[in-house]
Amino acid sequence: MPYTARKHQLNLSLLYHIFNQGHNRGMIFHDDEDCQFFIHLLADYATIGKLSIYHWVLMPNHYHVVLELDEPTKISSLMAGIGRSYACYHHRKYHSAGTLWQGRFKSQPIQKELYLNACGRYIERNPVKAGVVGMAWDYLYSSAAYYALGKQDCLTVQSPLFDDFGETIESRRQKYQEFLLAFDSDKDTLFENVEFPRGSAEFKKRLLKENGRYFPRRKGRTRARVGYNGEES
Repeated sequence: MPYTARKHQLNLSLLYHIFNQGHNRGMIFHDDEDCQFFIHLLADYATIGKLSIYHWVLMPNHYHVVLELDEPTKISSLMAGIGRSYACYHHRKYHSAGTLWQGRFKSQPIQKELYLNACGRYIERNPVKAGVVGMAWDYLYSSAAYYALGKQDCLTVQSPLFDDFGETIESRRQKYQEFLLAFDSDKDTLFENVEFPRGSAEFKKRLLKENGRYFPRRKGRTRARVGYNGEES
């Protein structure tokens, strides 16, 4: 079963939008077996690392995940472990060698109450934008069907904002389908560049950038603080 994260100290708000792609945008998921391996790999690491994965999608040459975790400082080791494990599987199956991923994974801090829904929609609409399917919930390798149709999987943890879509589960699913269809291209651009945090000025002020990653600020720390536009100050 997916792990449901306990709330941590940054206003109960800090989530990460994770992205990585194949080296030179090459294929990383070639068939159903590859996708299923990676999905179960994520689920295993979610249990080990106490992650809650709210939205996700696997495309042939990249993936997106929105997750919450108890200890944000663990994110690098967890995602690196996932990347190494999948690379070993890929090289063994396809008799390949060398670099599979396009460098380190990208992680974008997002504020749960302001941007979780929009980021989830951006992620789940990837197959629609690519012309693979007409409806996001018809794509096999994403969380869209979990919310829009109630299709269970081994990975998705229900978003803490999903109940706001309606009073009954049927109305929530219907409203979520409408939400996916009524996409906002302006909001989509907020998640295309994962280098910048998305949240209120207060949320950004409480982030600290260390070794290229954003973490909650701790008392007594004096390193670079994130400015209102996402830049360090």
